[in-house]
Amino acid sequence: MSESIFSSCELKDKDKVLKKEKKLKSRLLKFKDNYVWSGVKVEKYKQKGNDFDGIVRHVILGNKGEFLDFHLRYFEISPKGYSSYEIHKHEHVVICIRGKGKAKVGKKIIKMDFLDILYIAPDTPHFLFNPYDEPFGFFCIVNAKRDKPKSLKTEKRDL
Repeated sequence: MSESIFSSCELKDKDKVLKKEKKLKSRLLKFKDNYVWSGVKVEKYKQKGNDFDGIVRHVILGNKGEFLDFHLRYFEISPKGYSSYEIHKHEHVVICIRGKGKAKVGKKIIKMDFLDILYIAPDTPHFLFNPYDEPFGFFCIVNAKRDKPKSLKTEKRDL
């Protein structure tokens, strides 16, 4: 068993961290049919807003007490659906794992196919969309600690 190491600046949080480490257990999130994983809820893309359509989110890792520096989410966009057009200071890694889709990143339209990986740099306006007749599913990896996105006006959604 590995031992946690703390700097003097972290000593006040030592007990909290050790308790968290003891509670965590390794686990398998079993893939099921139709791009669902055991123990992972299908959620609304966002709680508020009307600048998106036909998209759902699954938070696979990062919201169940894991001590991670990142979150792993799966998003799925239905045919003709799209995410919010937004900008923020954190970066994204997007990995296409179902169907195909497109992303507007800055001024470029990028087509994504199975297992293509897209890096979205900080402060880059972007959104993902699905102009095709099958679902577009992708993993999205982001920092656990991140700023809130700023929505951009939908009239800028020029495809």
